Amino acid sequence: MITRNKNELKYIIKGISIIFLYFFVSLFKDIPFILMHINTANLPSHISIMYNLAVEILMITVIFTIFDKEIKDAFNDIKKKHYTYFKDNLKYYIIGLIVMMASNMLINILGGGTSTNETTIRNEFTVFPIYIFISAVILAPLLEESVFRLAFRAIFKNDFLYITVSSLVFGSLHLIGTPINELLPLYLLSYCSCGIAFAYMLKKTNNIFVSMGFHFMHNGLILSMQTFLLIFS
Repeated sequence: MITRNKNELKYIIKGISIIFLYFFVSLFKDIPFILMHINTANLPSHISIMYNLAVEILMITVIFTIFDKEIKDAFNDIKKKHYTYFKDNLKYYIIGLIVMMASNMLINILGGGTSTNETTIRNEFTVFPIYIFISAVILAPLLEESVFRLAFRAIFKNDFLYITVSSLVFGSLHLIGTPINELLPLYLLSYCSCGIAFAYMLKKTNNIFVSMGFHFMHNGLILSMQTFLLIFS
């Protein structure tokens, strides 16, 4: 839960620090292996998986420590109002989901395929389902909501600017490696739609666990569909 007061600069610094940490670790997480002259491409799969999970858990721990008071306040609040928050915000998630599905349908109709991010997740899920479940359904919502919603909200006081910037950055990072063509705006809309919904939930409730909860549910539904298709296809 975010409270804007005379210590607003403190929240801005926290937000900037978290965003810097996220991008720094994402870009340079292989440095320990490079220093030991180890080629990460030759690492056994289980070592790579354990390392990636450890890095994600460490980042979440650091972020939760930085936003310790806000996380505690939000947790106490969600315990009292979880049903109300779910009921009041479900419609925003459904709208975001409909926009995402409509965008994906248009992409398929116009001859586009799945994004590089989605293709990678699908391929890895067939080989490492437990790892993908832990990473995508549990850790990703915790990490991504902390960074793209909580940290960006700490920086941007203006609601429109906050929702726009956080959702665009969130959507764009999911499109890294996707070819740039005339369908790129549709790909971006597909990923930004739920990001906009999650950002609006935080703006409306002032509680990060609301958007986290819906993000958990969203990724869980997507992976459940993947599991169904994997089993019965």
